[in-house]
Amino acid sequence: MKTTPFTKKHIELGAKMHEFAGYNMPIEYSGINDEHLTVRNGVGVFDVSHMGEFWVKGPKALSFLQKVTSNDVSVLPIGKAQYSCFPNGKGGIVDDILVYHFEKDKYFLVVNASNIQKDWNWCVSHNPEGTDLENASDKMAQLAVQGPKALETLQKLTDVNLSEVPYYGFTTGKLAGVKEVIISNTGYTGAGGFELYFYPEYADQVWDAIFEAGAEFGIKPIGLGARDTLRLEKGFCLYGNDIDDTTSPIEAGLGWITKFVEGKNFIDRPLLEKQKAEGTERKLVRFELKERGIPRHGYEIVNEKNEHIGIVTSGTMLPEIKKGIGMGYVKPKYSKENSTIYIKIRSNNMEAVIVK
Repeated sequence: MKTTPFTKKHIELGAKMHEFAGYNMPIEYSGINDEHLTVRNGVGVFDVSHMGEFWVKGPKALSFLQKVTSNDVSVLPIGKAQYSCFPNGKGGIVDDILVYHFEKDKYFLVVNASNIQKDWNWCVSHNPEGTDLENASDKMAQLAVQGPKALETLQKLTDVNLSEVPYYGFTTGKLAGVKEVIISNTGYTGAGGFELYFYPEYADQVWDAIFEAGAEFGIKPIGLGARDTLRLEKGFCLYGNDIDDTTSPIEAGLGWITKFVEGKNFIDRPLLEKQKAEGTERKLVRFELKERGIPRHGYEIVNEKNEHIGIVTSGTMLPEIKKGIGMGYVKPKYSKENSTIYIKIRSNNMEAVIVK
């Protein structure tokens, strides 16, 4: 298994470790429920150094990105990031990504850990123009500092005015005595906070400084277990569960990152444009169980007549309110808000309601 610059820290802190995307990663420390609530109410730190990072540079960088990504990169100003995806040429998704605009003709992509090689091969194979591509995944450490106390924690460590960095905005500055840290007002928890990118040799220095600064707010390290429950509570998609090579961005409710603007002839545009106009055979929905239970990935979704109408892609029990929630694909007529569906949990059909 691969390690991150923080693997030793996780083991020393007693984390429950497990393989994820080829890396030895912390799944939990004090427990998923406790870690979930720590991020919701205070501040927590995630090691996300397993994520992949690509540089896209040169005079053809924009035209390359306009071709391989679904969102409109031409409107992305310097200093801002956008959520996007790589359409796969068959109506599915290679990966969901972040695109950062660093300077003229210079962009930065953040991709999922499990897809680094696949994404890299995809970019290289769709680059006949000779855009300058660099896979910098092994040259970066990344921490996500998330929660309502994240800004106060990090502000102690930098002269950058973090309150002036807008949502999905970023800057580069000195933090914890380390120069050239990318400070990004992004994260996948729905709790607010920042993601930090820096050279791996400064890993211990940055980690220790953050935990010292956040001590008064009860800062804790957070594992992948709570990362999953937090993103699910917010309704964010997880690649490999809710979206993959068989799901289109239109089906997945990602039409807002799929831009059919003039001059943007991206991969799969005609097919996705047709789906947007004519509709799809299924839609990704969010639901809450009306009864006590935990929906799981792969559970069947049925209607009141016990007829198959879909499948659960993600599910959990929310720590605070002890309510089962989930996401899944259903036939469009069952996708409207407040519609009733049923989740097959063992031999029971548990009633659930579609929510925003």
